[in-house]
Amino acid sequence: MIHLAEPNLTGNERKYLNECIDTTFVSSVGAFVSKFEEEVVRVTEADFGTAVSSGTAGLHMALKAVGVEKDELVCIPSFTFIATANAVMHCGAQPWLIDIAKDSWTMDPDVLAQELQEKAEVRDGKVYHKSSGKRIAAIMPVYTLGMPADMDKIKRIAAEYHLPVVADAAAAIGARYKGNNIGKIADVTVFSFNGNKTITCGGGGALVSANQQIIEKAHHLATTARCGIEYEHDMVGYNYRMTNIQAAVGCAQLERVDEFVEKKKYIREYYSKHLSGIKDISFFPEVEWAESACWFSGLVLSDKYEVKKVCELLKEKGIEARTFWKPVHQQKPYVNEERSEMKVADNLWKHVLTLPSSTGITEEELEQVVKAIKEIF
Repeated sequence: MIHLAEPNLTGNERKYLNECIDTTFVSSVGAFVSKFEEEVVRVTEADFGTAVSSGTAGLHMALKAVGVEKDELVCIPSFTFIATANAVMHCGAQPWLIDIAKDSWTMDPDVLAQELQEKAEVRDGKVYHKSSGKRIAAIMPVYTLGMPADMDKIKRIAAEYHLPVVADAAAAIGARYKGNNIGKIADVTVFSFNGNKTITCGGGGALVSANQQIIEKAHHLATTARCGIEYEHDMVGYNYRMTNIQAAVGCAQLERVDEFVEKKKYIREYYSKHLSGIKDISFFPEVEWAESACWFSGLVLSDKYEVKKVCELLKEKGIEARTFWKPVHQQKPYVNEERSEMKVADNLWKHVLTLPSSTGITEEELEQVVKAIKEIF
């Protein structure tokens, strides 16, 4: 079987894991944790960063660090993995679901602006949802499949309403926005290092920012809000610490980040080159303002084809392919949340087919995938 996204563990992972075992530093204290945090900051060209146990934990801490509280609202795109919405709920807040732009699959700034203009009002320097009276606390765009959102427009809207911007960049390490790295575009940016990501720790996440106070608060909250080495805690904290074992794997992975991202881009180009011209399919979006990290590559199918059926046909040929995100507003926990019209998200999600995109995929395996797609279509 050619799998969808296998981790590439052919570097120094084993060596660094053995160091953890030899030194007995396997938990949340160890040299690799600090080294990993330094490397994430360097790779993303941020100023400050902290590691956490998962991408979801990172989003939770980022939202808390910028001041999101219970019974408030956070604007997020509906076309995202459900963890984006879950992190909002973990704060006791609620998501305000926004449609995506057709050209990028990221939060549509025009829809966001219209929603705020029609449904929000500013009082005493804060912005409130008119009908519920709830304070709107933040905007959280998602870098879909590693594609940065239209951040200049989103940041202008955020500035108009005095709102912080938290970027869910779970799969976007290695992406660029208008020629620049993404570590300092938002007030705080969050990455995931789950097993299927371009860079993995087996699990884990990280927050980066140009704002030291945000990172320090997030780090404090994520480490049980402990003050010094004594058992003194000044806030209700969380045990969201990354382990030294996770960080050891992450350090080995980050040594090859450029190689891995280039391979992801090559996979996208390969599929585009060899499958272009086939009727009833198109490809994942490209935009002028950003360079995607190309976490997954795949196809968008016309109404003529059912994605699940194509997945079954590919499986018979030894190829794993999958459907993609069902929008949050269609998920059971979130069907009653505030939302915009969903003209793009409702039409798109059923047509997305993800194809094998492992950084270790061979030329022969890519040829096999292309051959199978051509036979099916």
